[in-house]
Amino acid sequence: MEIQTVMVNGIKVYPFETEEQLIDYVANKPAILVALNAGKLGRSTPKLKSIINDNIGYCDGIGATIALRKKGFKRPTITGCDIWIRIVDRLVNERSFYFIGGTQEVIEKVIQRIKKEYPQINIKGYRNGFIKTDEDKFSLLKDIEEKKPEVVFVAMGSPKQENLMTDMQKINPYAIYQGLGGSFDIYSGLKERAPLSIRRMHLEGIYRGLSRLNEKNNRERFFSDIFFVLRVVLGFVK
Repeated sequence: MEIQTVMVNGIKVYPFETEEQLIDYVANKPAILVALNAGKLGRSTPKLKSIINDNIGYCDGIGATIALRKKGFKRPTITGCDIWIRIVDRLVNERSFYFIGGTQEVIEKVIQRIKKEYPQINIKGYRNGFIKTDEDKFSLLKDIEEKKPEVVFVAMGSPKQENLMTDMQKINPYAIYQGLGGSFDIYSGLKERAPLSIRRMHLEGIYRGLSRLNEKNNRERFFSDIFFVLRVVLGFVK
């Protein structure tokens, strides 16, 4: 199965028609899955762009959705917060898994819940997302190399998660990797997700941004992303 890709602001986008199509594709062509929102389309460094273009970037968020529609692709938003569970549901009897991200409390709650919902799941390993030293990173990469999990979820935020997944991909190239941002915080039950009405309008990212405007760095990123969406709407982004 081949997918016609689309370039948006120098970034390759895979305009999947459904979540099932995405899972079918990556199950047969393992790679790093990157959720493309306004932030990644508008603020990615050359290094991050290269990682995305060498792997699979999919539409996640209103900015990417509008950009694709401007190019004639009326595709649904596929949210990373949802698709990772669909991947587990689809591949749980066929593949092994590894989980990285969140605080120790978060990751333990994630593992506890996922085992309860999928008793048959084969978890090769898990750890929190605070990889502070070279020794921490070396230990993780060694574990990945030895255990060779077939699906690896990394919830650390961009670009940390993409950089780490690239390092893991070099030593375990036949796995599916997916960056999940703050999805583990939500799945663990320690944070609430945006209301369903907001999600249906593909405005979950904007909702999260508005809830964190009191933080200077997040405020700057939020307004940068809003400006990018406006540029997309006005046709200034190719």
